[in-house]
Order: sequence, then structure tokens, then C-alpha cells
Amino acid sequence: MKNYMEKLKKCCESVRAKTDFVPQIAIVLGSGLGDYAEKIDAVCTVSYGDIEGFPVSTVPGHKGRFVFGYVGGVPVVAMQGRVHYYEGYSMQDVVLPIRLMGLLGAKVLFLTNAAGGVNFDFQPGDFMMITDQISNFVPSPLIGPNLDELGTRFPDMSKIYDKKLCSILRQTAVQVGISLREGVYLQFSGPNFETPHEIKMARILGADAVGMSTACEAIAANHMGLRICGVSCITNLGCGMLDVPLSDDDVRETAGRVGPLFEKLVTAAVENIAQSL
Repeated sequence: MKNYMEKLKKCCESVRAKTDFVPQIAIVLGSGLGDYAEKIDAVCTVSYGDIEGFPVSTVPGHKGRFVFGYVGGVPVVAMQGRVHYYEGYSMQDVVLPIRLMGLLGAKVLFLTNAAGGVNFDFQPGDFMMITDQISNFVPSPLIGPNLDELGTRFPDMSKIYDKKLCSILRQTAVQVGISLREGVYLQFSGPNFETPHEIKMARILGADAVGMSTACEAIAANHMGLRICGVSCITNLGCGMLDVPLSDDDVRETAGRVGPLFEKLVTAAVENIAQSL
């Protein structure tokens, strides 16, 4: 863990050598949602490959860079592409970008992802505000000696998704005229899609949507005291819910189709969240 903290600090120094920009809100852009970064009034971009010791995204549609700039006058940093556990990285490396954004000054983490709907009331193209999560199917990013510089050994997880931020998201959705569902997100490891019985199991456990990211990031962020909110774009229904095979192409197609609505929701939410800080 000492070496890990040294690695994290070197990543921070590497970014600081390129920009002194201090973000207020950190945004993680999920699969098919990366185009939102192009809407940011950017002052600097930093490719993951240009940061010493930083994990690099290998998934199509994940551009692999930080975008520093403004959304409606609010200073933000956006991850245009995340790192996934299924890419072969350790869980510590998967959440390193989250920890880095916290060290760079972000106080709020806005998580987004493309997810499979488990709730039969959901349809592809819906947005779901994450109210809680299930992370038991992937290793905790807090396993190992505690990073005392970041947070306590046994952090409370009863309110991972900040209640006030959730309230702001609800109000924002009404404000911009976008339907926003709510539910529990469950993270599987991937990269394979789930089987019909795994989807059935997720539903029995209380999940409304499943994916291959996000929950581990929220744990790491909560550990270091960041306030968290999250929105899933429901790009498909889970395996066995419809008599069709699942494809990553469908995920990207649906995310691209609802992209303008996503941009509208996130932009207004960022502005409203900033006013509450």
C-alpha cells in the first residue's frame, strides 16, 4: 500500500505538471456516453497514457483521457472512458482514477454507466438514478492495508449515494422534462454478459440494473469522503428477458440514441449540484 500511495502521488504530480486546474465535480462517462466530453468547455486534456503508472482503457468507445474544463461555469474533470476490472487490471488500479480526481480537488463524484435492465418495468433508453448498489460479485477496492491518508479502515456504506444529491437529480429531471427512474445497481465482473439465471438472481437480490463497473468506484470514493451520485443509461434488458442475444453494439447504439437527453440531464444536474455546494 505504501508503494500504491507513492504511485498515486506520482500520477497526481504527473497531471499537475500539465495543468493546475482544480475541479469541483468529477464525472465518469460510461460506455457510449463519452461524447459528452466534447460538450465541455475544455481548458486542458490529459491522456491516460501520458500519466506515469496510470492504467489505460482498452475498451472500444472509451477514449482514455481526462478532460478538464467547465460545464455551465462549473469547474469539472471528466473521465472520457473508464478502466474496468475485466480488462485485467487489479481492483486498486481500477479505482486509481477515482482517487486521483479526489486528490486533484473534486468534492463530488458523478458516476454514469451503460447498464442492463433487470426490472421488467424498464425499457432500453431509460435513465435510472442509482439509489444503492450491490458489489459482492467483485473484490472490494479496500482489501489490503488501509490507505490511512485517504480514509478510515472500516468506512460506513449506508449512504453511498448522497441523499441531497439524489434529491437534486430528481428535481433536475423534472426541470428538464426527462423521466428518471430509480433503483439499485449490481456490478458483475464481466466481460461476458450474464446468463438468464444470473439475471434472475440479480432481480431476486433486489437489483434493478446490472453492469461491469461503478460500484467499486463508489466504494473507493466514499472511502475518501467524496459525495456521490450516479445515473445508469439502460441500454438493453438483461439476458433471458427478451428472446434476443445481447451485443455490445446494441449497448453503444442505444447510448448514442439517447445521448442528447443524457447531455441535457447531466449539464443541468452539474449546475444545480454546484449551487448546493
